[in-house]
Amino acid sequence: MFKKFCKKLQSNDTFITVEITPPHGASMSGILDKIEQSGICEKIDGFSVTDNPLAKLKMSSILSAIKVQQKFGKPVISTVSMRDRNKLSLQSSLLGANDFDIRLILALTGDPAKFSDQPEVKGVLERDSTLLLSIIYRLNNGLDYSNKPLNPAPKPIYPFAVSNSYAKDYKTLQKRMLKKLNYGTRAIITQPVYDVENAKILLEIFEEAKKESIRETSKEAKIIFGQFPAVKARTVNFIADKVPGIKVPKEIIDEMNLAAMDSEAKEAEVGFEISKNILKDIVAINPKVHLMTHNRFDLCSKLIDSL
Repeated sequence: MFKKFCKKLQSNDTFITVEITPPHGASMSGILDKIEQSGICEKIDGFSVTDNPLAKLKMSSILSAIKVQQKFGKPVISTVSMRDRNKLSLQSSLLGANDFDIRLILALTGDPAKFSDQPEVKGVLERDSTLLLSIIYRLNNGLDYSNKPLNPAPKPIYPFAVSNSYAKDYKTLQKRMLKKLNYGTRAIITQPVYDVENAKILLEIFEEAKKESIRETSKEAKIIFGQFPAVKARTVNFIADKVPGIKVPKEIIDEMNLAAMDSEAKEAEVGFEISKNILKDIVAINPKVHLMTHNRFDLCSKLIDSL
């Protein structure tokens, strides 16, 4: 399953993953039902599961990933945040996940604990996401972080990383990409991209970073463009104003604001058309896409059908 997933990722074919946010509760049943009803499974290559985004309490990403992967037989990328774990906990979690065949891991530093909805939460942050990538590198060589042999050794783990989609100085982004490639990441998933020229620059600096990388795995590494559909004016304005590392063109913001003033139906119609066109333009440049929709799998399915 994972070799097929990676082979498709490394090919020139269209490759699509869809993000799942676990519930603020003790059951994945409702989300699994929504996925099943959307019919999206046959249209995508895999899922990813978030890990307490914005430091808000959700069900465990690894345990949620196990549920999804066992239910649908699709590869699932489990996000693992550095914010909540030290080296011991990270290794322990990865070894346990490995036994349940959760072997696609998205290494994330994580949103600061100060954003949490839980009182007086303290981050456990030994280093940024490159620490997790270095742990995975050792595990893939049958060693723990202190270089002691593991018995039995884990099955191969496939690391993924993330990147902002916009920066005033793209050379800074390129350096960060290079660092993650040097730690062995198989792909870098970007924050949402809303501008095709932005996408072209990201692809260019990613290819430059690959050339500079010292890792053999970097030769086949890919950049995956994040897509968060612009179907609500409120959401577009929030992303533009409050989320660093993402650029939303002013014309999209203006168009969505005008549509929202008309009616909810018009807002949804215009938003879908904008999102559909962005997705088509992005896929034409680089057919590797990661859809993020706050569990709106019906919307994901509709967008994929529009390609």
